[in-house]
Amino acid sequence: MSTDILPVMRYGPVTLRLVKPRDARVLQRELLENRSWLQPWEATIPGGSAGFDMRAAIRRLLQQHRDGAGYPFVMEYDGEVAGQLNIWGVARGSLASATIGYWVSERFAGKGITPAAVAMATDAAFDQLGLHRMEICIRPENHASLRVVQKLGFRYEGLRRRYIHIDGDWRDHHAFALTQEEVPRGVLSRWVNGDVPLAAALPPHADEQS
Repeated sequence: MSTDILPVMRYGPVTLRLVKPRDARVLQRELLENRSWLQPWEATIPGGSAGFDMRAAIRRLLQQHRDGAGYPFVMEYDGEVAGQLNIWGVARGSLASATIGYWVSERFAGKGITPAAVAMATDAAFDQLGLHRMEICIRPENHASLRVVQKLGFRYEGLRRRYIHIDGDWRDHHAFALTQEEVPRGVLSRWVNGDVPLAAALPPHADEQS
């Protein structure tokens, strides 16, 4: 069972906190109002229906949290719910790794919410949750998400072909990662201080054209 208690994290107007059951209504509204914005990047189940129940989804996320398998967050901007960020696929022991996924509403895009939230979540994973490596996998066509890993200096690790079922089909993804040793002063601090290695997240030309 998970015993990790994470504080609310803040950077400027951006807040990152664990999701609560009462967030279901506002999150479902944001998802419904942002269908055209989010659908091309949403995970789907082969042969499954496209519907979703946010209350049930939050229950599953909180159960994963209790089991120590994930950390589900809400991103807020000036007190308004702007999206979600999940640390999922948590592996302990000799791997000590996890993956980050996220979405943000279109009306909050371009405000620096996602890079701040990803940085804070990664720092918490390294400093408080005992993890050693954080991964983010992004479709090559998702330029907004690619800018997040570029801003934060996540290191490009390779192309994963037909990796995740997204928007009705198996899609290629670029994989990016950071280990704790690469950011001894933290991801957020490195970004804020302008110390990010700008070329770290750039795929080689061959992978960009594949």
